[in-house]
Amino acid sequence: MKTLVRLALGAAVMAGASSFVASAQSVISAKSGLIHYAEGRVYLGDQLVENKFGNFPDIKENAQLRTEDGRAEVLLTPGVFLRIAENSSFRMVTNRLIDTRLEFLSGSILVEADELLKDNGVTIVYNDYAVQIEKKGIYRFDSDPAALRVYDGAVLAQINGKSQEIKEGQLLAMNGDLKLAKFNKDDVDALYKWSKRRAEYISMANVSAAKSVQDSGMGWYSSGWAFNPYFNMYTFIPYRGSYYNPFGYALWSPFAVYDYLYSPGYYNTGYLRGGGGGGSHVSRGVASSGAHTTVAATRSGLSGTVASSGGSVRSVSSAASSSASSPVSRAGGGFGGGARTGGGGGAGGGRGK
Repeated sequence: MKTLVRLALGAAVMAGASSFVASAQSVISAKSGLIHYAEGRVYLGDQLVENKFGNFPDIKENAQLRTEDGRAEVLLTPGVFLRIAENSSFRMVTNRLIDTRLEFLSGSILVEADELLKDNGVTIVYNDYAVQIEKKGIYRFDSDPAALRVYDGAVLAQINGKSQEIKEGQLLAMNGDLKLAKFNKDDVDALYKWSKRRAEYISMANVSAAKSVQDSGMGWYSSGWAFNPYFNMYTFIPYRGSYYNPFGYALWSPFAVYDYLYSPGYYNTGYLRGGGGGGSHVSRGVASSGAHTTVAATRSGLSGTVASSGGSVRSVSSAASSSASSPVSRAGGGFGGGARTGGGGGAGGGRGK
């Protein structure tokens, strides 16, 4: 009975997925600002944002996204996520991939950069500050009190013609100068924990999406977004190799995921290979125990993926007839390709503290 239910659900998802390929193409291929997920009261201008299957509103230039009792996740350039907390707001200044620029207005936002593609740029403006994301990492902006925290990676902050690089573990009190202080990276709140859970889901959806791209036979010429209809969400697929996102969850390229799924022990050497973007990411150790069992249910893959890579969107044809009967397990802490030792993050998608 469970298998029949899964087959029926999978068929319905695939049928629904095919109906919004065109709309997905129009919003994600050439610009930043796709509202990927929202919960609670989230407003684009004066319009309440609602989650609908296959419907992802985009934030146009000069438009404002604000939250009341709600949160949202926004896709910026390929590989870069912005997550906005309750009672917060920002304005999209420009949504071009080559120079994505937004003005942080109030509350709290967190930026997760899994990869920065060549010729893509992300800048956060706050009052007189301009903060350019330089590396893969996790960056937190608050307005009360005004501060920038770098949990991982590095940014370049500029004000009044002066600039300062801010690295992991450093805090900039955005009060008119560039003086740095240290902060406790282990002292995290609900926004950070929720962002980590979202990063876990992205990793979880990556496995079947990457496999589906490979099964389709289409080329994958650059890291990019790929839509996974089973989860009704986009995930990020590296161009080549595999690596951990800043929260500690694995991301696989179409080629690497096959090695992982079908070559037992291939990754038991304890390392993930160098990452996408021309080797811009450093491989880190991965716990081999239990990693394969975490994704065993995804070996049949998932067809019907809509993929966006390097500024283009491509439709992947059905590649595995048994996909609907092989859903990804939502249990455990190592979704997708597994998590770094001590990754954790929880299994819930809700608004836990």
